[in-house]
Amino acid sequence: MLKIQKYAAIDIGSNAVRLLISNIIEQKDKPVVFKKNSLVRVPIRLGADVFINGEISEYNQQRMLDTMTAFSLLIKSHGVARYKACATSAMREANNSSDLTKKIFDACGISIDIIGGEEEAAIIAATDLNSYIDPNKTYLYVDVGGGSTEFSIIHNGEKVQSKSFKIGTVRLLNDIVKKEVWDQLEHWIKENTQHYYKIELIGSGGNINKIFKISGKDLGKPLTYFYLTTYYKMLQSYSYEERITELNLNQDRADVIIPATRIYLSAMKWSGAKHIYVPKIGLSDGIIKSVYYETVTSETV
Repeated sequence: MLKIQKYAAIDIGSNAVRLLISNIIEQKDKPVVFKKNSLVRVPIRLGADVFINGEISEYNQQRMLDTMTAFSLLIKSHGVARYKACATSAMREANNSSDLTKKIFDACGISIDIIGGEEEAAIIAATDLNSYIDPNKTYLYVDVGGGSTEFSIIHNGEKVQSKSFKIGTVRLLNDIVKKEVWDQLEHWIKENTQHYYKIELIGSGGNINKIFKISGKDLGKPLTYFYLTTYYKMLQSYSYEERITELNLNQDRADVIIPATRIYLSAMKWSGAKHIYVPKIGLSDGIIKSVYYETVTSETV
């Protein structure tokens, strides 16, 4: 007997807002299958408002209302059974986030949960990494966002340590990450990885996904520290306009890809990792799985 349901995840990040709709396929005596059905991404970049002015502008509030209304219609038209909407760093710090979430709920019925950094890291870690990792190895999982980056140590297939740092691509673009925060991150990575003989990195986020796609590597094969360093230097040699016209990057990717690569390279350097694996999973995938396994609250449609 085959049972298929659709679940949806809304990830309201500091750089972009995403809607992921997944098929949940259940068969008797077989493990459940999570299959991506649809992904929509809108680059609203809330962090550019919040990290500088402390609140979301009227213009971006309207864009959020329009986007969430569109998402609610897509959720209904897809026949989604359950959904969860999570907002991260920018909405956590915006003075007017509670007003905006109320406006959105009143306009289209989407209920938004503003989650903390540690909860964000826990949801990301809930993604099923077993098919991507060697249970006998140790990994530093790095999920780079616009406002924050979540780090988890995975040893023998289990998450043993997790922490969120206010180092993100939009913050770095606006030059508002203090040296002390970088120092704290360096200390945390070195302190938590020094006990292990060998560390590999797992990278998630739109920027590393893009770099991996450009590399032409087969899924499951890692990028090397040397490759990432070379690519980083190449990106810096192009202007913002050239990264759009000559490297064929979207305008909302062409600026944040440089600070994102810097974060991954720093994590590799401080942990001693020589390789980074890119399984193309993130917060949206974690939300879907967390809703299915009922480790988080969710909404019926």
